[in-house]
Amino acid sequence: MDHFTYCKIGLKRLIILFSEFRKIYKQKFTFVVHLMGHKKLIRFNAINTFENVLQYPENMPGQWNQFFKNEHPIVLELACGRGEYSVGMGRQVKDKNFIGVDVKGNRMYNGAKIALQEQLSNVGFLRIQIGNILNYFAPGEVDEIWIIFPDPFLRDGKAKNRLTHPKFLAMYQQLLKPGAKINLKTDSPELFQFTIDTVQEQGCEVHVLQHDIYAKGPVAWPLSIQTYYEGLHLADQRKINFISFSLPEKPIVIPPKKKKEDGQ
Repeated sequence: MDHFTYCKIGLKRLIILFSEFRKIYKQKFTFVVHLMGHKKLIRFNAINTFENVLQYPENMPGQWNQFFKNEHPIVLELACGRGEYSVGMGRQVKDKNFIGVDVKGNRMYNGAKIALQEQLSNVGFLRIQIGNILNYFAPGEVDEIWIIFPDPFLRDGKAKNRLTHPKFLAMYQQLLKPGAKINLKTDSPELFQFTIDTVQEQGCEVHVLQHDIYAKGPVAWPLSIQTYYEGLHLADQRKINFISFSLPEKPIVIPPKKKKEDGQ
């Protein structure tokens, strides 16, 4: 057998092996995706039965005292994900009610299940689009807001989706009691600087402004509550930043939408 023929046979075998590998990989990938989808379905079905989860409820403004069966102050955790802050604060502070708000029910499942297991009657979850939050709370019904590692929306044209954009601050202004605090914890320097700039432009009162909160060692509660994603960020040596501020009495000014240039 000459060298050319030998190489040709070897190439054919390699192609066959590669083809078989693709089939196996595709089957395994499909199986994993199927399992992930099945897991989400199980969790969505589960939260349908959780008494501490409300999904797109009607007639809720002014009715949260009936849901919690008390008149305690209400604290929101927006884009709560797994609800680590709602659960963590609910464990320690029994004279406040904590509501984790998010649209992703499969993530919310984790915190809701823990709250049920630990009988945290002061912790609830609200599955909605945050952009529609005014439909679920009466004016002045909320005492504080926490925003923990939200999506920073770094792509061009997406800044309006940031939860500290004036569009959202104007909504919070209607929900919050006068002087109530909004707290942001983030690993995104872009979102953090955007928030600082927005707060200054809107004339907000800043209570705390911390770059790299762990620079001097452990932090005080409740900032010491670490979410799953915060652990990943710290392992990646990312700096965690925090700002706490209150909105002004005057209405929040929402910037006009940018007009698209011709040809775009």
